[in-house]
Amino acid sequence: MKRLLLLLTLMPAATTQTAPGSKYRQQIEQFRAQRAKDLTAPEGWFSLVALHWLQPGDTTVGSAAGNTLLLEHAPLHLATFHLANNTVSLALPAGGFPAITTLDGKPATAATLSYDENHPSQLRNGGLLIIVIKRGDRLYLRVKDAQSPTRLAFHGLNWYAPDPRFVVTAKWIPYTPPRFLTVPNIIGLTETDPSPGVAEFTLNGQIIRLEPVIEDPADKLLFFIFRDTTSKTETYGAGRFLYTQYPSNGLDKPGTVVLDFNRTQNPPCAYTAYATCPLPPQQNRLEIAIPAGEKRYHD
Repeated sequence: MKRLLLLLTLMPAATTQTAPGSKYRQQIEQFRAQRAKDLTAPEGWFSLVALHWLQPGDTTVGSAAGNTLLLEHAPLHLATFHLANNTVSLALPAGGFPAITTLDGKPATAATLSYDENHPSQLRNGGLLIIVIKRGDRLYLRVKDAQSPTRLAFHGLNWYAPDPRFVVTAKWIPYTPPRFLTVPNIIGLTETDPSPGVAEFTLNGQIIRLEPVIEDPADKLLFFIFRDTTSKTETYGAGRFLYTQYPSNGLDKPGTVVLDFNRTQNPPCAYTAYATCPLPPQQNRLEIAIPAGEKRYHD
């Protein structure tokens, strides 16, 4: 198929099919309300209270002094995690596992733990959830607490007013074969992720190119990690996220892709110090303002 040669620019509301006035604003408000609900769910991002790097040997967890990882709302001695040769095992703490402690939905017992990204083992006690995650060559304990101060003190998200000018129909230029982006993260590690193509459009007379990655092929979504000049004043300084549907003709053919910047959202790191968020690759750091979507949370 012949490549499209015409750059598709930012469309006004009257000709943007995805932004028909009040109905569109209602859809955006519903999206934003659902986002706040998800973030503040008992196991949403606002419940994060710890990200602890596991060292070889034992890591004890509980609220009693002397534990390696102190958790305010945990029993005195909740669990012991043992790391050896990249294997994490759960061992009985002194006095055995506290009541109501479960591992993968069953009464907790000593076991080898999975840190598979899609199916990690889950240790629970009341409102506490502990899983093991891998970042680079390191293993961490990620802890969520339904009683976290951040969750209990939630005061609403900050957004720009919905603006149909920032619903962009971009030209989709596929990469054949897919290229790879170097994506750094907030803790100083990098990953190499496949990018199937580039979205290209014109804004304020400037040609903009954004390269997405595929976060999870099962979702069939493009994942854009970008930063623009509003990060210096109004939006989260490290950058923002935008998810879109696949392009009109699929990933491997020229076509169009709709970028609705009114749905731009902050990464979890904007709300908690215990997330490991990706940062924009160099080519997605824009020297132009896109005043749409979510603003800084703490302002």
